[in-house]
Amino acid sequence: MKFFHLSDLHIGLKLFNHDLTADQRYILTQIVTKAREHQPDAIVIAGDIYDKAIPSAEAVALFDEFITQMHQAVPDAEVMLISGNHDSAQRVNVFRQLLASHKIHLIGLPPQEEDDYIAQVTLNDEYGPVNFYLLPFVKPSMVKRITGTDEKGNNLSYDAALHALVARETIDQTQRNILVSHQFYLSTGGSAEEIARSDSEIITVGNIDSINGDLLEQFDYAALGHIHKPQKLNGKDCYRYCGTPLSCSVSEAGQEKTIIEVDIGPKGEARTTPLLLHPLHAVRKIQDTLANVLSSPSEDYVSITLTDEDDLDIFDMQDRLNAAFPNLLEVRRSVRYSANYDSPIAAQEQLSPFALCQAFLNDLDASEEALLAEIINKVQTNDTEAKS
Repeated sequence: MKFFHLSDLHIGLKLFNHDLTADQRYILTQIVTKAREHQPDAIVIAGDIYDKAIPSAEAVALFDEFITQMHQAVPDAEVMLISGNHDSAQRVNVFRQLLASHKIHLIGLPPQEEDDYIAQVTLNDEYGPVNFYLLPFVKPSMVKRITGTDEKGNNLSYDAALHALVARETIDQTQRNILVSHQFYLSTGGSAEEIARSDSEIITVGNIDSINGDLLEQFDYAALGHIHKPQKLNGKDCYRYCGTPLSCSVSEAGQEKTIIEVDIGPKGEARTTPLLLHPLHAVRKIQDTLANVLSSPSEDYVSITLTDEDDLDIFDMQDRLNAAFPNLLEVRRSVRYSANYDSPIAAQEQLSPFALCQAFLNDLDASEEALLAEIINKVQTNDTEAKS
């Protein structure tokens, strides 16, 4: 059995206020073309369909166009989608039963009541059944009626909540089982620092949303979303973040973007093949003098750092750069200062929101730091949910 693993479409994303609709349509059309060529038995999209909880009409129209074209390209394939932390779970969950009868499985909400279980789609091939467990983005507060709370009545941690949720499932280990999930998984016993992150991701203070990768080991393949750079967990091909199909930030400049073709054979055999995607406009970083930069115009999305040591008192510099780079994202200067770089103020640009607040408030005790971390995490989560 063969299926495509993709995630983090972020339809409706703007990059430095540049509308990416044309770029996203271009890359989604490539994915449809690859599906037509390879004829997978299923298409798996592991969350963050949209960039915002309340997507624009244009974003919804583009997603509709993509799913329609995909269904036409592989009419016999099952299409499975889960919500991510950028999506509105309730909106993704609409028409769930109706669409399932047309081989489209839109799963927005995790199980929330005692008699609810993780949505499951079972396909069959010559080796028997393949069970896809479709688990949308989960916050502990969503599932506390099932998982319970700690001894103080507080929500469980992300790690404990996810482990409790999956432990309720009756997973037949003689069959082939696939987990589709949108969370921040670590390698078993690993640390958050080992996962390559991008600026376009929400990073919680203290990485409170991290989940130990031992949870994945009961599955034959884990189709993961949430992390924007393609990478493996536990050193195995079968536990993978496929990454975004299109760069969502300057920090992703130069990354090769792919979708993963997964070939599931007999129990214990899962072969993966990355299928390379080519963007309409690449995201690039350029660091050079103004003269050299202007000598190589491009329509790519570029972040330019000018290295000229002399002052650039050129009144039309911005106009000239815009003419050479119609998709210019930002212009920075690489200048040597004689300032004291050990001072907190000089380093502020490199600080996280938590560290910046620490530096400003100064002399916080442990309880005050814990409260600050909780506030920042809540603000980041609410900001993602409220954006429209």
